[in-house]
Amino acid sequence: MFSRSFDRWSAVIPITFNQTTSYSCADIKIGVFRGDHGDGTPFDGAGGVLGHAFAPPDGRFHLDGDDNLVADGGNLNGTSDDMETVVMHEIGHVLGLAHPSVTAAVMYPSVEAGKRKAELGNDDVEGIQVLYGSNPNYKRVEPTPTYWLVCEGLKALWVY
Repeated sequence: MFSRSFDRWSAVIPITFNQTTSYSCADIKIGVFRGDHGDGTPFDGAGGVLGHAFAPPDGRFHLDGDDNLVADGGNLNGTSDDMETVVMHEIGHVLGLAHPSVTAAVMYPSVEAGKRKAELGNDDVEGIQVLYGSNPNYKRVEPTPTYWLVCEGLKALWVY
């Protein structure tokens, strides 16, 4: 799940992420903590802030161990949160992105419990590419619009 998340970001920017077993050599340091864990931003317990991360060059990325984070499609419901969604969001912060006002974006500041939002949206891609440039192999795929024509007597209604 962490690898998939880093791969999604790497697919749109010219950066490759490699996992290391050396904590001291890592540029991005991931940990799970509870309450006050010494970084000046204590966690609030279950049901609040799910994680936080610090922008470059800091690289710290923390998940709140008191929250019910579900990995890899586990029992995701109204009382749990999708860990991959949180991981995608926090990686964006580690890379330097802030919160946008676009609700469809992975980087939007909140997500409803039980919902999954792990795919990068246009706002996420555009924001990260401003900072790092585009991966030369990245091909933006524009969604194909769906057109419907509904006829009711002499009236026609187009829905896009």
